[in-house]
Amino acid sequence: MLARLAAAILIGLAITTVSSYDVVAEDAVKPARILMVTQSAGYKHGSVSRKDGQLAPAEHALTELGISSNVFRVDCTQDVAADFTKEKLQHYDIVFFYTTGKLPIKEADLDYFFKEWLPAKGHGFVGAHSAADTFKDYEPYWDMIGGTFNGHPWGAGTTVTIAVHDKTHPASKPWGDEVTLKDEIYQFKNWQPEKVRVLMSLDMAKTDLKKPYHIPILWVKEYGKGKAMHMSLGHREDVWTNETYMASLLGGIRWVLGQESGDATPNPKLSATEEKKAKAAFEAAQ
Repeated sequence: MLARLAAAILIGLAITTVSSYDVVAEDAVKPARILMVTQSAGYKHGSVSRKDGQLAPAEHALTELGISSNVFRVDCTQDVAADFTKEKLQHYDIVFFYTTGKLPIKEADLDYFFKEWLPAKGHGFVGAHSAADTFKDYEPYWDMIGGTFNGHPWGAGTTVTIAVHDKTHPASKPWGDEVTLKDEIYQFKNWQPEKVRVLMSLDMAKTDLKKPYHIPILWVKEYGKGKAMHMSLGHREDVWTNETYMASLLGGIRWVLGQESGDATPNPKLSATEEKKAKAAFEAAQ
């Protein structure tokens, strides 16, 4: 069921069921609404595991971000059969996935999401970490998100360095030139560099474990008149307490909502260059 997260924070983050959508008069611009899906039909990450009736770490972090920024409010669900429907999507501006596996969403609702809801102006999709390990055999989904999970050679305890390619896009700008941190890093199949704009990538030369291929970390794309963004980071619970990570998500959300400008022009040449650099770093380490 949906968790009305703004209310949940005020009462100690206890999960409550949302059965109706109240219209609240506000003096300022009404915050956008995000449906955060944290259901796991495969591996269940600690960052989306609820304990003792409390919100999961990722749910908590995004809820607080929405309230502190006053840009959005979040409803959270781990029951897509009930909450990811054509009727309920009408109440949201963004769908946010931190999910795994083949979620039990009705085909008609998925078709509506891909063909009508997401391509509409003002709508967007944001995927965190294992969103790329969701519907990985369903082409409309991986075509939308840009690629699918194909293993994680870099485990959660691995220290990696990530290069920032676009220092002006609101989603990548908070990171500066590069960042070194610990997190689980995915590699991808069904990767479509001709359809996405890569903002950040694994810097293979500065990361101990070398692989001879490009590892994108953060990318964006247009989807009709809507927008999509995927952030590969977020496996570790402490990443959700990282201020720069949260600033990156906020910047991406503001971009999706049209509150900040950012280039989404596909940059396949960058992916090709990063592929060559990764191969060179791999070969030099042999």
